[in-house]
This record gives sequence, C-alpha cells and structure tokens, in this order.
Amino acid sequence: MLNFYKLIEILVSLQSLVITTMLPVYIPLPFIDKSSNSFEIPITWQIPTIILLTLIFHKKVLFRAFSIYLILGLFIFPVFNQGGSIGYLLTPNFGYLLGVYPLIKIIDNLNSRNKLNVGNFLKNGFIAISAMHLTGIIYNFIQIIFYSQFNLFLYNLGKYSIGKIGYHFLMLFPLLLLIKPIERLKRR
Repeated sequence: MLNFYKLIEILVSLQSLVITTMLPVYIPLPFIDKSSNSFEIPITWQIPTIILLTLIFHKKVLFRAFSIYLILGLFIFPVFNQGGSIGYLLTPNFGYLLGVYPLIKIIDNLNSRNKLNVGNFLKNGFIAISAMHLTGIIYNFIQIIFYSQFNLFLYNLGKYSIGKIGYHFLMLFPLLLLIKPIERLKRR
C-alpha cells in the first residue's frame, strides 16, 4: 500500500526523470574564436539523476517511478530522449532504458549496506553503468539476431554503448560532491 510520502517520492522521482531526459549536456568552449561556442555531449542528465535519486530514496520508489516513466514514454507522451511510442521497443535505445533497472539495484546496495563513501560509490557506479550498457548490448544483440541484420550490431555498439559509456563514467565525478550531504541527510 502506498502512503502519502511514498507517493510524493515517486512523483518527485518521475518529474526529475522526465526533466533530465530533455536536458542535453553541454561543455562551454569560450577559448575557440573568442565566441560562446559549446560542445554537446551525446548524453543527457538522466543517468546521474537516477543515481542521485537512488542514493536518496529506496530502490522500490525508483523502480515504480521508472516503470511509470516507461509506460508514459511507450503509450502516452514522447518523454524519451529521442521520442517515444510503442515503436521505441524496436530501437536499440530501449535496451539501455531496461538497463536502468540493474543500475538502480546496484546503486541501492550502497543504501542497504550504509557504506556510502567515495571508493564504494565509484566502484558501484562503474559496475552499475557497465551493467546498464551490458543490458543494452544484449537487447541489441537479440534484435540483431531476430531481424538478421548482423551488419548493424557493430554500428549500434559504437553509437549507443562505446560512444557513450565514457561520458557516463565521467558523470559520476560531479556526483562525488554530493556524497557527504546525502550521507548527512540520511543520518537525520
């Protein structure tokens, strides 16, 4: 049974997921031609936000919020990064969305063990992001076998996994600044 506070946590998590899906990551490059150029990284703030929300809330809250997010994206609104609808199941991106479930489970291990420190966070973060990408690769491989288009596997692997995993690992480091405040918040 959901109580009022769990409902608020789910709504806050869902709202954060939807908002961060729409926000691309930019790195400003002011030293090029002395103009305000920027470099767009091919990811959004969604993965760091999911990691942050998992550190704050329990995994059940994030599982529910992310499931609602998937239902919204597949059947109601195009809230995913590159659109939505039931046809999104046929894209390689959906495998990486499914990979968020093991990511949440692995990051939540820090909550259950009460061992939130820099080393454990980085270790679990790298394992969680690797598990997410492995789930996406497996989903992509199943699609490739089902549609007999083996020539697309390496392309999809490069575009959706190898091209983004480094950035996902890099996004763990700004979250290090939030470990101490989250730890203090959890003690209260």
